[in-house]
Amino acid sequence: MALGAFAPVTIPHAVAKYTAVAILAALDTGLGGFRAALEGRFDSVAFISGFTFNSLLAAALTYLGDLLGIDLYVAAVVVFGVRLFDNLAVVRRMVLNRFLS
Repeated sequence: MALGAFAPVTIPHAVAKYTAVAILAALDTGLGGFRAALEGRFDSVAFISGFTFNSLLAAALTYLGDLLGIDLYVAAVVVFGVRLFDNLAVVRRMVLNRFLS
């Protein structure tokens, strides 16, 4: 992430929505995997298949929205955003409980 923040990369406007959804899918899957690892129930097959399925579904929604002229990618952004904050809250509680108990 640090390399990406400082790299002079520009993303074409035509694929910016797809890139945003892909980044959110990656963050959601990564944080969900970290949460599962903290809970002791991490499964690599579920991790990879969840990332693949979520990414494909979000890309399909974005593409369908582009075809229809509707911003359907917002639905994926909202869902991934809610899941990110939920997973982050659970991870935060677990880490605090682990170190403060």
